[in-house]
Amino acid sequence: MSPPTIMPEWLHARAAATPERLALVAGATRLSFAALDAMVDVAGQRLRTLGVEHGDRVGLLLGNSVEFAVLAHAVPRAGGVLVPLNTRLAPPELAWQLGDCGARLLIHDAATQAAACAAAQAQPGARPVAAEVIVVRAEPGGSQAAAPPIDLSALHTIVYTSGTTGRPKGAMLTFGNHWWSAVGSALNLGHRLDDRWLAVLPLFHVGGLAILLRGVIGGVPVVLHRAFDPAAVNGAIEREGVTHVSVVSAMLRRMLDERGARPYPSTLRCLLLGGGPAPRPLLEAAARLGAPVVQTYGLTETASQLATLSPDDALRKLGSAGKPLLHSELRILTELGEAAPGEAGEIVVRGPTVTAGYLNQPQETAAQIRDGWLHTGDLGYLDAEGYLYVLDRRDDLIISGGENVYPAEVEAVLLAHPDVEEAGVVGVPDPRWGQVPVAVVRPRPGSSLDEAAAIAFCAGRLARYKVPVRVRFADALPRTASGKLRRAELRAALGLG
Repeated sequence: MSPPTIMPEWLHARAAATPERLALVAGATRLSFAALDAMVDVAGQRLRTLGVEHGDRVGLLLGNSVEFAVLAHAVPRAGGVLVPLNTRLAPPELAWQLGDCGARLLIHDAATQAAACAAAQAQPGARPVAAEVIVVRAEPGGSQAAAPPIDLSALHTIVYTSGTTGRPKGAMLTFGNHWWSAVGSALNLGHRLDDRWLAVLPLFHVGGLAILLRGVIGGVPVVLHRAFDPAAVNGAIEREGVTHVSVVSAMLRRMLDERGARPYPSTLRCLLLGGGPAPRPLLEAAARLGAPVVQTYGLTETASQLATLSPDDALRKLGSAGKPLLHSELRILTELGEAAPGEAGEIVVRGPTVTAGYLNQPQETAAQIRDGWLHTGDLGYLDAEGYLYVLDRRDDLIISGGENVYPAEVEAVLLAHPDVEEAGVVGVPDPRWGQVPVAVVRPRPGSSLDEAAAIAFCAGRLARYKVPVRVRFADALPRTASGKLRRAELRAALGLG
């Protein structure tokens, strides 16, 4: 007999247990768990009045805000399935995702109203509704009813993948996926009542949404910033008691630049770094300032973190993404089978955070999830102690003269140059070698860096076949909302290959 999957609703149970404990800080707004629960209850009632029934998809086209935080809990409480949408998407892209998931409502704010209306016009099944109509300030108590229990096997969220190649896929995440992600993170990083998690990643991205759910499940406050600003993040760490921050490499670099030579306070317990392999010089610069950076490896399909370095190993295993969270498994596979320690191969994972599959794509689901193992398409290796080192995306691997070139490795060398702000590396066809690496660099303001100097810098630090044959310069590099480099778009935009 399988164990029961029914449990009390997280926020309502948390509000009953610790009603006055701080739940959310967003600018001047400070909400206790009881106050947040009351707002969620009102919003859930209004969603049902608008026709939301069990299983209905509800799109959120919102920036980071109190409204998003409330609706992230209110949509499931009303029986709906949460569909967070990227606010950077064009109306045709939004319309496609709305049609793919069959959304009934599209909730927007003032900044996204025009895009929401245009998308809804192209996809009439999704009715646009302003968030302010649904989310209002409510006081705890009154006629608030008990929230219905949740089923961990039920669908909670549909999160569309970043779409670095081809059409995005709607990863279906259950309540259980989110629950085990939060529990695994707490077991790895530790849990204290004075913890505060700063959310600067977009909440429509799984890494941002996970922070909101983690805060409620763990009973710790979430400090929410509308957008990333390095001075504001450093200020929150310094003055607001923030203990945890989740960022990507580009954000961390800007934080360190803004920080200067001032070390971080000891109250900062963990700076989680996701979004792909990080340049070692960046990690070393953070270590010099006492920033406890721990790399993490996760995917939309695993409800955020899958493996994370323990704070105890932050310096001993610099550059590693750590070991799988306690309930998850991770293997490295080559064409010949299980990889030996230090041997590169595809990262495959299994565990209770792995998606139930891709919406409306049974063939893609079957191709990616085999015998319970999710084949990630990412390349990495395990060292002799079982620590994961992520190398790159399999699709981005450059094979030059029979040798493997990992773009992230070349990018890390370029980013070590003091005049380089951002770097991207792609493979382009070559009649002699099959492929060769080409770099695109965004130089720091005022830099006089030229192509010859950049190539010479790499030549002194990389094997010859890894050195870029060309270096182009750009004012910006295309990235996804989660900070990942769009290499396919980079190649196409610059006419490389």
